Amino acid sequence: MLKSYYVYIMASGRNGTLYVGVTNDLLRRVYEHKNGTSDGFTKKYGVNRLVWFDETPDVAAAIRREKTIKRWPRAYKLNVIEEMNPQWRDLYEDIVG
Repeated sequence: MLKSYYVYIMASGRNGTLYVGVTNDLLRRVYEHKNGTSDGFTKKYGVNRLVWFDETPDVAAAIRREKTIKRWPRAYKLNVIEEMNPQWRDLYEDIVG
């Protein structure tokens, strides 16, 4: 079975605080962010909406992409979100099914 890895961006709201992460289980990880199951940045700043994600079978590529996106200026991150999700909808509802 082919494994998937995800680079994702969470937001507190449209044009709000952003968080970039990487995981091998997007549903579980976003659920954790939404429910504040661990203390940290997303819990502290109310960052609980999945606004962008990308999937790859290559863990090294996912980690490289996460590090690259984290270094981007904020405007680049906003642009990548707007391209995939111009309404800034919470994509968690789409992937939960």
